[in-house]
Amino acid sequence: MKILRLKNIDKNYFHLRDLAQGLNISLPSAKVAASRYVKAGLLLRLKRNLYVLSEKWPYLPKERKFQFAGLIQSPSYISLLTALSYYEISTQIQQDFIESVCLKRSKRVTVQGTVFQYIKIKKELFFSFVRKETFFIAEPEKALLDAFYLMSLQRYTLDVDAVDFERLDFQKLKQLAAQYPSNVQKTVAGYE
Repeated sequence: MKILRLKNIDKNYFHLRDLAQGLNISLPSAKVAASRYVKAGLLLRLKRNLYVLSEKWPYLPKERKFQFAGLIQSPSYISLLTALSYYEISTQIQQDFIESVCLKRSKRVTVQGTVFQYIKIKKELFFSFVRKETFFIAEPEKALLDAFYLMSLQRYTLDVDAVDFERLDFQKLKQLAAQYPSNVQKTVAGYE
């Protein structure tokens, strides 16, 4: 019976306090209920005290999952192949795999078959991203630079042949590359 009230919570995701309010129970009871609902497969745990209804998960648009990526680890922004694919700059398409760049530790979180991959970069390189609706995403040129930078550190692979360089602004790419190490700048110059 209480699960029917839970389905009436008009939010894409919710915290324990939302659960407590929606079920009209105390916060400690909501914690127990959330644990039970996760075990029963009714709720998905995105991170501590943050949930989504499992029945909604298969129907969520990628932009909603991008929002969840920013909630699971903050600060972060969508980048790398995920962003290049979003902007239709790469012919590679990732299914249920979302890559973000972050300032905290690198980690991987899996929620109902969707993998959220976080890769840490230097604070000085955490720039040139924009807010789109409910999530942050690298500008196209920045997503490619993040990939080149991580490739130079041997922490990432990208099929560069799948990248449509004609869809990029090379002036902006070179301008942003100036803030990266010289080996990244040389990589950019090689594609001009």
